[in-house]
Amino acid sequence: MRWERLFEDLEAVVREQERQELEAEVADRTRRERALLGLQERLTACYGTGVEVELRVAGVGVLRGPVTDVGADWVLVQEHPDHPVLVAYPAVRALVLPAARLAPTGAVARAFALGAALRAVSRDRSVVDVVDVDGHRVTGTVDAVGRDVLDLAEHPADLPRRSANVRTVLTIPFAAVAAVRRR
Repeated sequence: MRWERLFEDLEAVVREQERQELEAEVADRTRRERALLGLQERLTACYGTGVEVELRVAGVGVLRGPVTDVGADWVLVQEHPDHPVLVAYPAVRALVLPAARLAPTGAVARAFALGAALRAVSRDRSVVDVVDVDGHRVTGTVDAVGRDVLDLAEHPADLPRRSANVRTVLTIPFAAVAAVRRR
């Protein structure tokens, strides 16, 4: 009887050690997988879910709404039904997600960067508000987009982009862009 008890105790010790090793391995793998997930991957997990996220953006403040598109270095948040906001990743100060963890959706971020997204805005000729990381807001039309800058023809929002309506043309480095709101 004493031998049986001794062997049962040894088996229990071995099972406990195996359980602890498995828990440690799972925790280590989870940490490694999370280490590979950046801002883009977290935003991509929100894309198409309809889940409202909160972005704290330098110079802008808090934006709330569903993620409607994600790119290499930008995200599009549908703050209001007719006013999506294009946000540059460097301006994001915090992303607040719902308490429930979002599972990967299989969505993939667009491969093009902020410059390509701004070129699409330029082609569209929409009147936009460009907010920089310091909170300065300028209204106008994106005239041109360079390698790392955009040229914005500043004019009143209620007037079309015509030479007579343009106050100035600003060259804004991408690094200074926090958000671009279509009017």
